[in-house]
Parts: sequence; C-alpha cells; structure tokens
Amino acid sequence: MTFKEIKELLKLIDASNLSEFKLETDDIKLTIRTKEYHKQTPVAVLPHSSAPIPAQAAPTEPPPPEKAGKEASSPAPEPTVEYLEIRSPIVGTFYRAPAPDKPPFVNVGDIVKKGDVVCIVEAMKLFNDIESEVEGKIVKVMVDDATPVEYDQVLFLVEPIS
Repeated sequence: MTFKEIKELLKLIDASNLSEFKLETDDIKLTIRTKEYHKQTPVAVLPHSSAPIPAQAAPTEPPPPEKAGKEASSPAPEPTVEYLEIRSPIVGTFYRAPAPDKPPFVNVGDIVKKGDVVCIVEAMKLFNDIESEVEGKIVKVMVDDATPVEYDQVLFLVEPIS
C-alpha cells in the first residue's frame, strides 16, 4: 500500500461515519480510529488565564446558597473560551518551519485561514504540508519542533474569530 493510497483512505474514512477501520493483509496491519472512537475532552480557558486546561479539570465552586428575599452578591461567571484544534492527519515527525534556517509557518498570535499551511509532518521520508481546517488566531503550539506526533494528536490550539 502506497502513502498516497493511505492518504486517500484517510480522506474516505473522514468523510464517512466510521469510528474505526481495520485492514490486515500479509504485508500490512492498519488500524484507523476517528475522533468519534473515543470522546475528546474539550479544551477551555478560565477567564483571565492564558493557559489552556481540560474543561473537566477547571476548578468549580459550589454556587452560593440562595437566601430568601436577597439576591446573590457574586457577579455572573464569565463564559469559558473553547478553542478549535488543528490535529495531525498522519503519524510522523512535526516541523514548524520548511527548513531549519527558515522562519516557522505560524507563530502564536498569527491568524490562520482554512487551507493555510501551518506545519510539516514527515512520514516515511515524505514531507507533508499540514493545512488548517479552521479559521482563527493561533493561541498555543502543542508540540515541540522536530518531535514525533501520533495520528489525530493536537498540534495547535486556535481561538475562533467572532
């Protein structure tokens, strides 16, 4: 099976409603699991905080007890910001720039649009441009440069532009 065939297979699976796909032949054993296979925890940021944290780990305070005839004195809680994710479509090595002496494709604070190249993932000596499927502002790079990444691993967090 060629890399191009695997890429095409990934596109077909992404367009379907499958949560898992397995292929076994004499030469290859391939298992592909989609986001629906296991529930992902949404990423949220508490108000006045710049560090993303998993939504279920956000500290919660019990609501103040209601007193008859009095309004609660605490202000309304600020909404949390949910980030969009740019994920790796393949297993390989993550690179932020096209070459060691070149600047990164994107930095924190940059605005990306659908189709913008945000990084490269090298797989089997092939350098694959990874394009953004979301629009917004890059708020965090989740992977160090020149490190291995897994299929569906979060590479960047993106704040949607409203």
